[in-house]
Amino acid sequence: MNILVLYAHPVETSFNAGLHQMIVERLTAAGHGVDDCDLYAENFDPRLTRAERLGYHDERGADDPAAAYVARLQKAEALVLSFPVWNFGYPAILKGFFDRVFLPGVSFKLVNGKVQPSLHNIRKVAAVTTYGGSRFRAMLMGDPPRKLVSRVLRATVKPGASVSYLAQYSMNLSSDETRQRFMAKVAASMDAF
Repeated sequence: MNILVLYAHPVETSFNAGLHQMIVERLTAAGHGVDDCDLYAENFDPRLTRAERLGYHDERGADDPAAAYVARLQKAEALVLSFPVWNFGYPAILKGFFDRVFLPGVSFKLVNGKVQPSLHNIRKVAAVTTYGGSRFRAMLMGDPPRKLVSRVLRATVKPGASVSYLAQYSMNLSSDETRQRFMAKVAASMDAF
């Protein structure tokens, strides 16, 4: 499969960076074509400009600032998100990717004022993430990132697509052992992807 890996962490020595590297290595070793989109390394601008917002519902062309990212998303058959959860949400750079790239005509169509998901080229989704706090704290807050992946993203991609959410909670209290167990879990998931 052609897999778009969206990675969102600014520190190259972080645990998330290690996860990201392992994800790319395992998917490549399994024979997949991997488009490794490191949003920070690519200096992706997450800000939706005034012009982009005013023309949000207009058909976009090759001169659109997000056109290259749209093309990468449309070429993908699977999507792997690799990110930390900050303040019970996506990092701003990843949220900005969704705002600027998951456009009308790309991830959905408006038909008679109703949304029809259309990112049907994506037939498999996985999210690999870390939380500073516990699962209980995340649940008390409604765990927005989990819901966005398991509900909103699931509804946007091909109907019936496999969607998995791998999360390491309580990073603030983690040990080498808990981090290694999570790495092994993610490795096994990527090997079977």
